[in-house]
Amino acid sequence: MKHTFWLVFALLLAACQAQAPLEKINILDGEKLLSLPAISRIPAEILAENNIPIASLDRILINGEIVDPNAEMDCESCTLQIRRAVTITLITPDGEREIITAALTIGDVLIDYGIQLYAADFVDPPVRTEATDQLKITYHPSRDLAILVDGKVIHIRSSAGAVGEALIQGGIPLIGLDASQPSASGPLPVDGQIRIIRIREETELTQTEIPFETEYIASNEIAIDEEKILTAGITGLVVRRDRVRYENGEEVSRISEDEQKVHEPSTEIVGYGTKYVSKTAVVDGQEIKYWRSMQVYATSYSPCNSGSDKCWPNTASGNPVQQGVVGVIRSWYNEMQGQPVYVPGYGYATIEDVGGGIAGKDWIDLGYSDANYQVWSQWVTIYFLE
Repeated sequence: MKHTFWLVFALLLAACQAQAPLEKINILDGEKLLSLPAISRIPAEILAENNIPIASLDRILINGEIVDPNAEMDCESCTLQIRRAVTITLITPDGEREIITAALTIGDVLIDYGIQLYAADFVDPPVRTEATDQLKITYHPSRDLAILVDGKVIHIRSSAGAVGEALIQGGIPLIGLDASQPSASGPLPVDGQIRIIRIREETELTQTEIPFETEYIASNEIAIDEEKILTAGITGLVVRRDRVRYENGEEVSRISEDEQKVHEPSTEIVGYGTKYVSKTAVVDGQEIKYWRSMQVYATSYSPCNSGSDKCWPNTASGNPVQQGVVGVIRSWYNEMQGQPVYVPGYGYATIEDVGGGIAGKDWIDLGYSDANYQVWSQWVTIYFLE
């Protein structure tokens, strides 16, 4: 315990005693290295003793660290350095001005001047360059930018002079046909908002069919009321090439660049039958021979039941209106006057008269006498007999 007490006492006593003078000190003034006597441990007093003047903006460094020239040095082997103030020209977007400073580097000069530095700021020469007399520093501060691209907002800082340069610095370059708002060659926008438009163009081929026409010709090789394709039609084809422009995934324009007809359509030839073929059928319990049958809408009439305000006793062919005569439209009558027919439920008859018909329907009018008149209004099959 006694030994510990005396050790602590000795340390306290040494701390309370004033440090011994240095006797000599190395002084670096610019490029001159001097070894001079030093009675004091205060830098300002040492320099005064050796008649070395310092200006108000000069800086004092001890072993590379900036110190207060009026504070006592706490080192045994000390090197005192005088950093003389120099004149530097600072060039900014606001103009030029001279700065007198003893800062060690360009970065220190700007910080001392009250400029907050960002990594994206433009500084030439670089910030770690030594500040020397008559040096010119070009400084462009960076700005906050918000870039809308691919549905999201990316924030960067840039000191670029144009939008395109800022995008490259931010790692978001325009690719291919991409564009920006404002344009890539324009200055950075005042509001800091930049929008990238992703643009792509594609070529699309569109095929359009050209319908073929149909031509009908009579054929005595085909049974009447039948049709047969003699030569199949071929559809034509047109191919159109379009250049389609998309902006941010949406189509904004479509320009037709070329259209070519790959092949012409070919007309289809259809034969319709004119050949009369005898057929047999059992209708109303009896066998009939016919060459044609078709569905028609049947009505009925008699001399005084013809829809007129007077009675008409005779047909267009001059025969009396009675059961066994059939009226048809004028075009049928012109072709088939005197043609024997069979109508189920009515019996045998001959086309002998002309009527107005019913629009949109194949029609016949079944004749009766006034004494045995029956009303018809229905679809039936008419058989044209041999």
